[in-house]
Amino acid sequence: MFAVIKTGGKQYRVAANDVLTIEKLEADAGASVEFNEVLVVGEGADAAIGAPFVAGAKVVAEVVEHNRGKKVIAFKKRRRQNSKRSRGHRQHHTVVRITDIVAGK
Repeated sequence: MFAVIKTGGKQYRVAANDVLTIEKLEADAGASVEFNEVLVVGEGADAAIGAPFVAGAKVVAEVVEHNRGKKVIAFKKRRRQNSKRSRGHRQHHTVVRITDIVAGK
């Protein structure tokens, strides 16, 4: 069974025991989190599709760790002006392991 969840402005297709990296969540490592915004849940022809979410469906996950992504460099240069600027950014991420998928009604 799989589910499509929405978190951090993105959608993820998940199944049981999947490990995925998502936008930072305010939860400690080892804590359990629930995703209630489930768009699709099921398998094959008996998959339930929400409008926009499946009623009563939820995905339970365990927080594995918090880390930061690869550094992204934003470099701006104005030609013939002797002007340039370089800024770096590292996005915060949370690694979660999907433990259970509960189908709705």
